[in-house]
Amino acid sequence: MLADLPTHPPPYYGWTLLIGIGLSVWFWIRLARRDDRLLTVYLCGLVSAFFGAKVLYLLAEGWHDWDQPDRIQRFLTGKSILGALLVGYAGVEWAKFQVGYRKTTGDWFATISPLGILIGRVGCLLHGCCLGMVCEHPAWWTLNDSLGNPRWPAVPLEIAFNLLAIMAFFVLRQQKVLIGQHFHLYLMSYGLFRFWHEFYRDTPRAFGPISAYQLAAMAVVALGLWGFQRRHRELIAVRAKLVSLIATSHR
Repeated sequence: MLADLPTHPPPYYGWTLLIGIGLSVWFWIRLARRDDRLLTVYLCGLVSAFFGAKVLYLLAEGWHDWDQPDRIQRFLTGKSILGALLVGYAGVEWAKFQVGYRKTTGDWFATISPLGILIGRVGCLLHGCCLGMVCEHPAWWTLNDSLGNPRWPAVPLEIAFNLLAIMAFFVLRQQKVLIGQHFHLYLMSYGLFRFWHEFYRDTPRAFGPISAYQLAAMAVVALGLWGFQRRHRELIAVRAKLVSLIATSHR
């Protein structure tokens, strides 16, 4: 949520967004050398993610900003990570089906998504958006907004979460643990984190203390759980088929 932005805000937000996209494009172009279908998968995921990010923002709090004097700026810059994850996932799966790509891509998305989100949140921090709730008293961990009010450090906590996720998935990849499940793990962990964290973020509430973002966060958790179980069943089926082939070859 934006609050008391300057008339001519610095271009940090736009630059960090471009840096995040640029890094992901570089990453996927390198991967596409193995299979050019991967670039199509990435582009569909990127477009879907941007669409989902904008739609969820408008549904969750964009309507609330209509009376603000800087509403055009808010509408243009407002996006939701949760919406990007939900619709981006669907876009990737649709693209993989269309191009006939059957291998897993989630571990790659688990590598690049937290990095892109982290860079985007740095832009939020510099831009002064996505604020936490106003705290009763200032403390060493609070952040002052443009009016000097001490606030919950919402953006730094999101940066820290995604930094920890990057390190965790690096270790999992190195140790070859839960291969093919990393993005599902990210969806579940980020969704749970956002559901809790939303109680401390300054966003409109839809049902009592619950915001629309918290409903979306639970949808992200459910999507991650569904994907995890689906992939687990696929792996069991593949292993059973291999065992059957080995048994047959030894007859």
